[in-house]
Amino acid sequence: MEIHRLEHRSQEEQKEERQRSLQMSSATQRRTFHTSEEEEQFSSLDYSLAAALALTATETSWEAKLRSEVSALEVEKRGEKRVGFGNDWEKTEIDILNVCHMLRERVDRKALWRRTEEKIREARELRELCSSRGPFFWIPLRSHTVWENESVLLTCTVYASPPPQVIWYKNDVRIDLRLFPAGKYIMKNHFGLYTLEIRRCTVEDSATYTVMVKNAYGQASSFAKVLVRKYLGKEAGFDSELFKRFLLGPDVEFESVLKPIFAREKEPFTLVCTFTQDVPDGQRNIQWFRDGMLLQFSQRRQIQYLDRQASVKVSCAYKEDEGLYTIRMPSPFGSKEQSAYVFVRDAPAEKAGAPGSPLNVQCHDVNRDCLILTWVPPSDTRGSPIIGYTIERCQGESGVWEICHKAPGGSCRCPIRGLVEGQSYRFRVRAINKAGTSLPSKATELVTMQDPREAERKKVIPFDLGRNIAVSKADTEATLPPPAQVQVYRDTKTSVSLSWDHVAGDSELLGYYIYSREVGTPEWQTVNNKPIKSNKFSVPGLKTGKEYVFCVRSVNEAGVGESSAESDPIIVKQAIATPSAPYGFALLACGKNDMVIGWKPPKRQGGGKILGYFLDQHEETEPKWKPVNQQPVPTRVYKITDLQEGHFYEFRARATNWAGVGELSEPSDLFECKEWTMAQPGPPYDVRASEVRASSLMLHWETPLYKGAGPITGYRVSVQEEGSETWKPLVPDPILDTHLRVSDLEPGKSYKFQVQAVNSAGTGQPSLPSDPILMEDKPDAREIKVGVDKEGSVFLAFEAPEAPDSSEFEWTKDYAGPPDPQRIIVKDDVCRSKIILKEPGKEDLGTYSVTVTDADEDISASHTLTEEELDRLKKLSHEIKNPVIKLISGWNIDILEQGEVRLWLEVEKLSPAAELHLIFNNKELISSPTHKINFNREKGLVELTIQNFSDEDMGTYTAQLQDGKAKNQITLALVDDSFDKLLRASAAKRRDWKRKQGPHFVEPLQWKVTEECEVLLTCKVTNTKKESQFQWIFQKKENPKGQYNAETGAGLLVIPEMSKKDMGTYMAVISDDRGEDDTILDLTGEAYDAVLNELCRISALSATPLKIQGTEEGIRIFSKVKFYNIDYMKTTWYHKEKRLESGDRVKAGSTLDEIWLHILDPKDSDKGKYTLEISTGKDIRKLTADLSGQAFDDALAEHQKLKEAAFIEKNRAKVVKGLPDVATIMEDKTLCLTCIISGDPSPEITWLKNDQPVTFQDRYRMEVKGTVVTITIEKVCSEDSGRYGIFVKNKWGSETGLVTVSVFKHGEEPKELKKQ
Repeated sequence: MEIHRLEHRSQEEQKEERQRSLQMSSATQRRTFHTSEEEEQFSSLDYSLAAALALTATETSWEAKLRSEVSALEVEKRGEKRVGFGNDWEKTEIDILNVCHMLRERVDRKALWRRTEEKIREARELRELCSSRGPFFWIPLRSHTVWENESVLLTCTVYASPPPQVIWYKNDVRIDLRLFPAGKYIMKNHFGLYTLEIRRCTVEDSATYTVMVKNAYGQASSFAKVLVRKYLGKEAGFDSELFKRFLLGPDVEFESVLKPIFAREKEPFTLVCTFTQDVPDGQRNIQWFRDGMLLQFSQRRQIQYLDRQASVKVSCAYKEDEGLYTIRMPSPFGSKEQSAYVFVRDAPAEKAGAPGSPLNVQCHDVNRDCLILTWVPPSDTRGSPIIGYTIERCQGESGVWEICHKAPGGSCRCPIRGLVEGQSYRFRVRAINKAGTSLPSKATELVTMQDPREAERKKVIPFDLGRNIAVSKADTEATLPPPAQVQVYRDTKTSVSLSWDHVAGDSELLGYYIYSREVGTPEWQTVNNKPIKSNKFSVPGLKTGKEYVFCVRSVNEAGVGESSAESDPIIVKQAIATPSAPYGFALLACGKNDMVIGWKPPKRQGGGKILGYFLDQHEETEPKWKPVNQQPVPTRVYKITDLQEGHFYEFRARATNWAGVGELSEPSDLFECKEWTMAQPGPPYDVRASEVRASSLMLHWETPLYKGAGPITGYRVSVQEEGSETWKPLVPDPILDTHLRVSDLEPGKSYKFQVQAVNSAGTGQPSLPSDPILMEDKPDAREIKVGVDKEGSVFLAFEAPEAPDSSEFEWTKDYAGPPDPQRIIVKDDVCRSKIILKEPGKEDLGTYSVTVTDADEDISASHTLTEEELDRLKKLSHEIKNPVIKLISGWNIDILEQGEVRLWLEVEKLSPAAELHLIFNNKELISSPTHKINFNREKGLVELTIQNFSDEDMGTYTAQLQDGKAKNQITLALVDDSFDKLLRASAAKRRDWKRKQGPHFVEPLQWKVTEECEVLLTCKVTNTKKESQFQWIFQKKENPKGQYNAETGAGLLVIPEMSKKDMGTYMAVISDDRGEDDTILDLTGEAYDAVLNELCRISALSATPLKIQGTEEGIRIFSKVKFYNIDYMKTTWYHKEKRLESGDRVKAGSTLDEIWLHILDPKDSDKGKYTLEISTGKDIRKLTADLSGQAFDDALAEHQKLKEAAFIEKNRAKVVKGLPDVATIMEDKTLCLTCIISGDPSPEITWLKNDQPVTFQDRYRMEVKGTVVTITIEKVCSEDSGRYGIFVKNKWGSETGLVTVSVFKHGEEPKELKKQ
């Protein structure tokens, strides 16, 4: 507070001194007697001199002011008349006074007479001037120079009749009072004296002002210049900054800020700086510096200025390019600079673990054939110390590099010998550690070998298996000790400042390397790859809110020294500084003698909490500012009292935090102290935005302090886009709340918002517009995290690492105020705040928002807690509060090899203290030989093995687990069908185990279909011996067709053509004295269908391509298959994609090995593509044939040929049937031989006996009835025995039918019977 008063008093004293300097043109009052005629008179030259002195007045120190006041007092004292106190002196004094009085009266009478004459003359002139005439300036405008925040009065006297119209201009633009704040400009006319008063002048008021007067008889104008001076701590007058700006025009400023760059070795980088406007040609001498050294244009470095941007681009970065880069631009007001540090990281090594490359390779002591090469060791050795260096050289510009020397790791200086005088060389160095060799360093400039110099004393150092190198004694020096007192301080949100003590031996020091490590991580990161000479450094590029430690290592020609002790850990945050100035003053309410003022907080709060504000007020007519409050005001709304009604006031403020009092704000607008009586409400205030994202934000404001005629019924919100001057309503109707969610904004644009309150009388005054808000998604924007903690409490948490230490987290629910403290618990930590719901319920549903106070940027977020999400969180909370041992697998049942039953379950990993209770039918089981219990806590496995599973084991099994607070209980019920099924399976498994003790089947009976469409039944036995017997049984009968290989144990039964006769049950049996085993395969029902389907599928795949064949009936198209079954194979024929059905002309059919289509009496319409579609279940195969062209002609010719042959065959003479092969008859019997013949025409008939024609007489007789021919032999005898034949013949052909007749005697047996 005392600091505030002192600064205020100092400002007032400076202002009074400036006013005294401006009054230098006034007459000095004297103590001697003067008449009115004897007052000091000054000529125009005197006034000009005084004005020039005032304009060039300079601010002096308080000592000079004091000396000036003493001198003025001495002069004044010397001018005063000394007064004596004796009687003579007193009498003389009275006489002189009487004489002076008499003389004054006489002179006054003469003066009065002269004034009367002058008045008469002026009245005469006035009558002349009042006659009609155009205006002219009796006294024109006069130029003025004033201080900022003071008022200036422009006056002129105009004679005109009638009175003229007066218009004022500023820089040739008419002054419209409606466009400026009330009271800014005051224009008056007092009987021809025209005045323009400019109040509270600013630099922008510096201009040329013109007054134009005109009437019906003419017009006239006068102009004057106004120069507003701003005290900037420099020379005033013609040497001031303001005058320079007035003469030279607007100054060019930096628009962007240089930021640190993290480049990588061998890669390019660019530094760019943007200016507010194009730099004039006179200021184009822009310079770039690195560590104070001026940078020049080179092949690798380009420096240019283009389109308001100055840049330096390095095409291939080396570690030598690391440093502090500064851009310097000349201006009329001095050079302007910006700086940023460029870090160059090591390029990736060719081999993992290899060190970084050396740097700053330089040549010294160049002789005719040798020189000294020095370098700086790398900062990053990849965890392995440097054991040596490889030096390479390149002769001239050849580009060929060769190794010329190797140096030990303990020195960074090496002599190079064997060079050629007059030749030029370049050198580079590689570092070596156990992992490999680094990339090469930047090469030196070309060095030409010159005349020798005096050689230094050398010493020999053994190196590399007996080899020696000669180095100077300086090369054997040790590394420097580590720096001490490494201290770290906060700087910005992403950087910290380091300082340390210089090490001893500064003459040998090449610089320092700095290393950083984030607390909690083991790896040290290299900060700089080029040594810095200073013992102070700002480390950028750190993560806000993270904790770091640092160490420093010194570097000399012997290498990199040991690390210093770690610094104290530091959290990266903004350092505390004084805040910037408040702004945005607004009049919120006004009474007769008081005002309520509001303002916006500083844009930069200095990283600390604002403790309050100091206010000053200034009445328009008074020269001094007055403090309003002695103690800081904690709020941004303050009521100022004891004001005078009708007067204008302006205000300014300063914010204060723990670092001190901040910057002084600009004065507010002039506010008139006049009581508000309007019916509409006053302006809302504190319009601000939170939760700013790319297309949405939350807008907040405070209710007006002045309500007007009635209560507030709503608010109207308007928006103004960037670059527009139009305010548009955001929502059509007034809103009731003091917040509004604004959505659907355009990303990348800036917006302003203002709010107006509404009551019954109408819409009130608008609020101050909000600051421009850029719509974007910040990369580090954080959201509210919702979850359940380890104790099972539902929480909402928000973390803000960048928040200042003094920040507070303000939570609200539904933007209506803090959440109900009866339902929540708030826990605040460093940069983190958490709300815990005591008893989560529907009352807790809603939108929770949080805002971080005392931050320069908006840090806020919101989250809407829905019923669905709350139910999920409550369920999770219940699980945590009532922990359950996690079940991985419930009860499982396994039957072991010998029929044992294994009951087991699996849970999560348990602690060694976990307990198990296994309950069976309400009784706890204890591990025994018949019921073995295994509890593996590490694997979370519970096992129960029952040796002989029987009816006694039926019931419920319950595993009760407990591990600390966590519990679980898992029950298995083995009853009814589940138990019976398990019992049977256990018994079967036990029997199977016993079965396997003798010969048994390892592969049961199974079927397989071959490509030849044969069905194979196979099985395999094991554990056999010679005496073992194998049998195949089909339908309970032994099948001898089965095969068995005793060596391999394989059984095989082949079914060549599967049919319904093969449907049934097949069984294979193996037996010996140890026992018997069998395997059964039931090929009935679905199993039989499966075999047939597979047969048909393979058969369809084996179908041959369609063939075309001519027949006697027509043309036949067919495909050969290996198997066909009409029930399982469906065939469809298509002609030209049209399905064919069997009819009079088309016949379709199949046999066991063939599928055919017969086209009877073929015609031309039968030509075309024929398709056979074979369907076997889901599989379909298509075969096609093209019956056209030559194929059709060939088939048709063959058909006609066969048809003709068939006609002949049909009509030729032939014996159809009737004659047996042998006829045996007894003597004396009658023999009748009958046969059927055919032929067209009717054939000729001839009977033959022993190839001789038979004569039909006596006993031989032939009878023909149509096609039936009979030969009768009566009373046969032995002579009738022989070979008989019937020969038939017509024009189409002939045929012979034969029969052998044997006649035997009575009592004899026929020869055929004897043979049998």
